[in-house]
Amino acid sequence: MKLSDVFTAEAVALNYTNAASNAIPYLGTGFFPAQKKAGLNLKWIKGHNGIAVSLMPSNFDAKSTFRDRVGISMSETEMPFFRESMLVKEADEQEIMRVQDSGDPYAVQVLDNIFNDTKTLVDGANVVPERMIMQLLAPLNGTVGIQIEANGVDYTYNYDPDESWKKEHYAKITTEADKWSSSETCKPLQDIETALDAQEAACGNRPELLLMSKATFNMIKNSKEVRSGVLAQNVTANVNYTSARIKQYVEEELGVTIIVYNKQFKDESGTAKRFYPDNIVMMVPNGAIGTTWYGTTPEERTLTSKPGADVSVVNTGVAVAVTITEDPVNTKTTVSEIVLPSFERMNDCYAIEVN
Repeated sequence: MKLSDVFTAEAVALNYTNAASNAIPYLGTGFFPAQKKAGLNLKWIKGHNGIAVSLMPSNFDAKSTFRDRVGISMSETEMPFFRESMLVKEADEQEIMRVQDSGDPYAVQVLDNIFNDTKTLVDGANVVPERMIMQLLAPLNGTVGIQIEANGVDYTYNYDPDESWKKEHYAKITTEADKWSSSETCKPLQDIETALDAQEAACGNRPELLLMSKATFNMIKNSKEVRSGVLAQNVTANVNYTSARIKQYVEEELGVTIIVYNKQFKDESGTAKRFYPDNIVMMVPNGAIGTTWYGTTPEERTLTSKPGADVSVVNTGVAVAVTITEDPVNTKTTVSEIVLPSFERMNDCYAIEVN
């Protein structure tokens, strides 16, 4: 297909309407702020102080008792590598010139969308850490980890190999009547409070934020328990039963803030997916709970000093390299990243699977 075939009346009229999901900001960078490091190896210390343990009683003139260091562990792994390129060929350049000369007032704008290779690839690079972070914050079946498999590469990371986190920081509702999809009998407020209490009992901290999808929030909204609670607070016959009212009610009852995250991405096969899945709620403290680590890619390390290559680094560690060949005359844009989040405060988080 020729480039000029794209500029039909219908294409110009639509003019690249963006999906609503694109306007939703990424959530993960707030929980896992970015930092840069050299090389591929990543080490981090996982642990926290927890509840204070009383000192052992002792006799005078007796040797002191040694206390073990509990709750601290070192994790080490190799960070994964991601890279992709786009090419503007000689024939594309000729078509671009023809479209620009067509006099169509919308041509340049549509053209910019098609051939903005840097934005397309950087947008794809930004998906990767967000996807990783949301996998960590949605430990389905109690498994805290990351798995991305495509292009003959399998990146799998288990952040809880001995399942010690799962034993104290995860619960799954298995009774049909208690599942949140059973709107007449489920008790979401009770389940959340039980989970908050369990986290506080285990580690001394009480989570302040509840992360969930829109579908999961709607199950809370549709539950008889919550509906009855909201109606009981209103003396008027007619109550505007909105999501905003439900959110306010739950937050006031439990002393938490609900974050509903519904942003989407397309995976390697082009299938649209939500970053955060349904049927799970992650309870986290305020502030950073981990770090998004970027390494130094081959493009940043090697091409920066190479004549004819234009290399820049954006978003802390995403390398953008633009090179032009002379025979044939092609413009190649390559975007690469070495990225992996660490999860230092995972013991301050608690998850419940609700359906």
